[in-house]
Amino acid sequence: VQLVESGGGLVQPGGSLRLSCASDTRTISLFGMGWSRQAPGKTREFVATIDWTGANTKYADSVKGRFTVSRDNSANIVYLQMNSVNTEDTGTYYCARARVPHVRSGQEDYLYWGQGTQVTVSS
Repeated sequence: VQLVESGGGLVQPGGSLRLSCASDTRTISLFGMGWSRQAPGKTREFVATIDWTGANTKYADSVKGRFTVSRDNSANIVYLQMNSVNTEDTGTYYCARARVPHVRSGQEDYLYWGQGTQVTVSS
């Protein structure tokens, strides 16, 4: 399973960005998917997750109400819409495929990871 993130870049505080995660296989449609991020000097942390149907989602408290995770199973793509970003959202964002079809927030719950896309929030 190969996951490729895109959409990262430089954005001003208060701005928006949409990240995409594309897979080379349709099997991701059967599994939960998640986004995590790693800031410089910090450990990777959970950001958002979505179940295989797209009906159930879960977010880290730090992004709740600002970020939205969604998926298009027909295209094997998962999205992370980031609104009202701030400097603490800076980091490398990774998408990952869960071991199960459900939402999961633990790093150990994910089996396959992408290479990441850099998001920098700065004025």
